[in-house]
Amino acid sequence: MISVKELKHIYTDADGHEVSALNGINLDIPAGEFIAIIGANGGGKSTLARHLNALLLPTSGKCIVDGLDTAEEKNLWDIRQHVGMVFQNPDNQIVAAIVEEDVAFGPENVGVPGPEIKGRVDRALAAVGMSEYAKHAPHLLSGGQKQRIAIAGVLALEPRVIVLDEPTAMLDPQGRKEIVRTVKQLNKEKGITIVYITHYMTEALEADRVVVMEKGNIRFSGTPHEVFSRVDELEKAGLEAPLAAKIASELRKSGIKLPKEIITDEELAEVLCR
Repeated sequence: MISVKELKHIYTDADGHEVSALNGINLDIPAGEFIAIIGANGGGKSTLARHLNALLLPTSGKCIVDGLDTAEEKNLWDIRQHVGMVFQNPDNQIVAAIVEEDVAFGPENVGVPGPEIKGRVDRALAAVGMSEYAKHAPHLLSGGQKQRIAIAGVLALEPRVIVLDEPTAMLDPQGRKEIVRTVKQLNKEKGITIVYITHYMTEALEADRVVVMEKGNIRFSGTPHEVFSRVDELEKAGLEAPLAAKIASELRKSGIKLPKEIITDEELAEVLCR
């Protein structure tokens, strides 16, 4: 679905100095995958996310979305129909005074026929569990509910890929759980490809694959079990492994024999009780 080849991105900072944000990234994302991208601040996660629907263009290298090169201007419209973006602050994406009108905004602006828009809005709100709030004012909703409305607005455009750039950064724990549950459901039930940028390791546990970025490079990747069992390497990259993985690592260092890929509380409890 998405193929990134030797992607470099260089920008000029406020002092006029060139800064390399991405240093030759190579990454393939097949259709239907739920991929989480993690890394410390300044690692290049958000810069990479913005390349996936051509909000940014490569300094060199390629970003190909469903066979379309983001660097070719004629492809931008189609690419942005394929790839929807959800950002940190849902208030920045909500534009209407009524929930259903906000969700309808995107389809209206890309020329979806009027009779079809109502169906898209209803399906999008149902998919994120917000149908009962269709007539509500967005500013009266919780942070998690607002973010689900923002996701519904993207869903109404019927994209094949949704890129979420730290969508839970401004939410409380309950709101974060709502969003992760919603995103996982969209991936599993509707087959939408998910690219999930986060600094919460517990959220990345839900992905099919985790990519670790540091200083504009991909350091390593793998399944959540493969990545989060590499406790020392994560710490060198400025990240904290899940607590269960850290405890298991310390127990191994003290001489207790435990399986390598322990990353959840349940897995740790099971082996310790045994």
